[in-house]
Parts: sequence; structure tokens; C-alpha cells
Amino acid sequence: MNTRPFNLAHSTWLEVKDLTYDLAVLPWGAVEPHNYHLPYSTDVIQAELIALKSAELAWNVGAKSIVLPAVPWGVNTGQLDLRLCLNLMPSTQLIILNDLVENLKRHAINKLVIINSHGGNNFVPILRELSVKHPEVFICTIDWWKVSKAEAYFSEPGDHAGELETSVMMHLVPELVLPIETAGDGKAKNFKTEGLKQRWAWAQRRWSSISESTGVGNPALASAENGQRFIKDSVKKIAGFLIELASVDTNEMYE
Repeated sequence: MNTRPFNLAHSTWLEVKDLTYDLAVLPWGAVEPHNYHLPYSTDVIQAELIALKSAELAWNVGAKSIVLPAVPWGVNTGQLDLRLCLNLMPSTQLIILNDLVENLKRHAINKLVIINSHGGNNFVPILRELSVKHPEVFICTIDWWKVSKAEAYFSEPGDHAGELETSVMMHLVPELVLPIETAGDGKAKNFKTEGLKQRWAWAQRRWSSISESTGVGNPALASAENGQRFIKDSVKKIAGFLIELASVDTNEMYE
């Protein structure tokens, strides 16, 4: 018997064929280096496990969320020179999502939540376009690490493979995290131009030029305990969102 009916990858046709679902959840990550101590699949692992944990809480109170297999490839256009950093263009993401939405529509699933775990994935313009192509389907995206205020859990959360991500991975998959002594300090160069430095102007960073270790943010104070607290609170909020979305009429979204 399948004890995790919200996980499509582990379900069988016997279990799925007669079920109906309120919404689908799509974890989306990236394959890229994460300093010296975290695995390339860090973003994929986080997106998938957080989606599954959230869907489980929602399922247990009657919100039928089905978690699709994670998409591992993310937008890494600023890291193409980093060995085996694998890039997916935003235009390809649009094609993938369009095809998935077409599939979901055939099975009467008209709500889709993307659980994103990679800062380079910007789904907003993609969702705008899909809203025109598929107006009957409600699609939204959640950057899971923004759900809870990181500063309440970590001294220096960091931007990439820092204290936040390292703590989360220490909790989720400690067997894949190398000893913290192997990590670089996460020091990174900033833009010289003031507007870009303050981030009211935006340009892509060339990762190999800003960080020797590929990390941005110091992981030295990372701990599994803080990662667990952060995950627990974030998952609870995401599950609450899935529960609300499962029951809402998407034609009556505003109050």
C-alpha cells in the first residue's frame, strides 16, 4: 500500500487511476556547484523534499495535492564556464511548462504550484505568458526560501551555499554534506557600479568572477538544528497555502 499517495513518482497506476486531485505541485531546481561542500543537486533536493513535506501535511487534512517529479535543470546562464554546471534557457522552461499544463488540463487539474529552489529561475514572465495561453489554469510560483524570514534563523543566511542552504542540507541529507572545514568562506566580489551594487539596477553576475569557491555567503555557522527549524516553519506555511488553494474557486480569487 502506498503510504505517500501525494508523490506521483512513487505511485502506481492501480493507486492513481481512480483518484482525483485538487492541484499539482511541481518542484523545480538546478544543477550547479554549491561551494566545495554541498552537492550539485542541492536545489533539486530542497525543492523536491520541501514540496513532498508540504503536500503530505495538506493531504492529511484533505487537500489532495499531487507532487510531480522534480525538474532538475535551471537557468544558469551566468555560470556556463563552471564545470558541469547545466543550463536550461528560460524559453525552454516556457516550453516545458506549457506542455505540462496541457497534460494537467487533460486530467482536470487546473491548479499548479511551482516550488522553486533556485534564484536563477524567474517564472514571473513565463507565468504571464501561460496565463494568456491557458486562462482556465491557475499557476503560481513559490521561492521556498523566502517563505520564512531567514534572519530569524541564521546569523548570515548568505546568497548561495551559505549558512541557510548549508543548514537546510545538514538537516535534509546530512550524508551528502562534506565537513564544514572543506567549505570556502563564501567571500564574493560585488559590482563596482553603485546602482548594481545596491540592486536597484540589475545585471547578470558572472559567477566565476565573483567567487573562487562558487559560494556566496559564509557557511561556517551552519547547523542542522537551525535548518530543521527553518524547514519546519516554511513547510507549515506552504502546506497552509496548498490547503487554501485546494478549496478556493479560482474564478473568485479576490475579496
